[in-house]
Amino acid sequence: MAAKRILLIEPGYKNKYPPLGLMKLASYHGAYGKRDYVRFVKGEDTDVLAYHWDRVYVTSLFSFEFDRIARSIDFALTVVNGQSHKVFVGGIAASLMPERFQAESRWSGVRFIRGLLTQAPAQALQLDSFSGELYSDDIDGPSIEDEIPDYSILDQIDYKYPVRDGYFVYASRGCIRTCGFCGVPKLEGPQRDTKSLSGIVREIERRHGPKKDLILMDNNVVASPRFSEIIDEIVDLGFGAGARLERNGRSYARRVDFNQGVDARILSKDPQFLKELARSAIKPLRIAFDHLGLRKPYETSIRYAHDAGLFDLSNYMLYNFHDSPADLYARMHLNVELNEELSIRIFSFPMRYQPTNLPDRSHVGEKWSRYELRSMQLILQATHGVVSGEPEFFRIAFGSSVAEFEELLLRPHRFIFNRQWYERGPGKPELDEYRTAIESLPTDSRRLLASKLSSVEPRFIGSLSAAADSASMRTILSFYRPFQRGEEQKIWAYQRLHPRIMTDRPAEDEMVEDADLAGDEAPPKRESVA
Repeated sequence: MAAKRILLIEPGYKNKYPPLGLMKLASYHGAYGKRDYVRFVKGEDTDVLAYHWDRVYVTSLFSFEFDRIARSIDFALTVVNGQSHKVFVGGIAASLMPERFQAESRWSGVRFIRGLLTQAPAQALQLDSFSGELYSDDIDGPSIEDEIPDYSILDQIDYKYPVRDGYFVYASRGCIRTCGFCGVPKLEGPQRDTKSLSGIVREIERRHGPKKDLILMDNNVVASPRFSEIIDEIVDLGFGAGARLERNGRSYARRVDFNQGVDARILSKDPQFLKELARSAIKPLRIAFDHLGLRKPYETSIRYAHDAGLFDLSNYMLYNFHDSPADLYARMHLNVELNEELSIRIFSFPMRYQPTNLPDRSHVGEKWSRYELRSMQLILQATHGVVSGEPEFFRIAFGSSVAEFEELLLRPHRFIFNRQWYERGPGKPELDEYRTAIESLPTDSRRLLASKLSSVEPRFIGSLSAAADSASMRTILSFYRPFQRGEEQKIWAYQRLHPRIMTDRPAEDEMVEDADLAGDEAPPKRESVA
């Protein structure tokens, strides 16, 4: 049979890691599998419209990227001239909210694949043998999920993933937890170990050459009964503490990254877990700190890590779920205290909760307001999504107390977005007036202010003052006026001359996949001035 033409599409969003599912499909169809011609594109590359394609696969990542994913599905249908049976859509978003995709009548006939491709290929891809679909007779072959990823397709696009020089592998799938905010139980199910980690790494190296880093995508590796054996494998593969890779006459420090983080509730039970992790070239150690109720196991885990010689740490901080701004501040500030006490380096990455079946970022947690979430996004844009444990930087970015942080979240956004001008420049008198006014408001009035600010689109906030029902509220709302003609250009010119550039942040490959830097109503990007 002549080689078929297979097109792989990743939507045009920014993402940190290559699309592992498409890489495995490329292996199934390509030189190590069916020997088809495989093409990979990022976004809607119109060059592919000049060719015939026998099948098109579209991957999906975050559910809130629905609009970008939709554009890629529409493009895939254009590529195949409307022959929807040739289009397959899988990945995280398609698995978490299949009903939302299937509800689009224009996608009738497109196959939306849920979960992992762990069955025989024909079954996993829902192929119809009666109509003789391509490879519908592959009912006994190994699963596509077990394929070795094909790294060669990454050379077909201009986009450079921040993390690309690594072995992307799993030592385990699923998780023992069933956290309400997490999609893993729906995507992967209960915790279980995978096939030989060593075999996968060595085969990737044989096909595609040695990689500098070992990126383990496990959701809760320390819960595996084989945890110590997994660490043994990692060390034996050349990723022990201090490991280096000699390649093309150069020497590189190797890095192990359990990129989904490890579980403080397990780590805190026995310091041996951290001692085992310290045997590897782990950098950074990522620990989730999803709510303040985890403070004791989290702090214990950090201290065990310090005792084990692990000083480069990172954590994920969920917010906008059941927490409050005060809860988030307390978690962020704890890292400042631990950094000072233990002389370690902890970077935090606040991660805004969105329901896994919501196609946008519109969710507002019960203890947050829409306006406060916009404010938090502005602050994180200035810090590149990072909360530094360096005390002075933390104080400038997030305030010296819970009260200051809560006041910061209510500020007019022009004050937050142009902090050099208003906090240390010519705009300081206006900010001081605002602070005096806001401090005079009782707690109930502040909640009312947050509600009013959240009730309209940002461009209409300036009109709220005229409709206020009290003098104090009118006074406060008057500060939320839009920029006057020429005012914004003057401020930006000042801030370009007086930037406060954040230098205390991790390397690019240690950043998180999504830090809410480009969500709904995001302002234009400018220099970091926090």
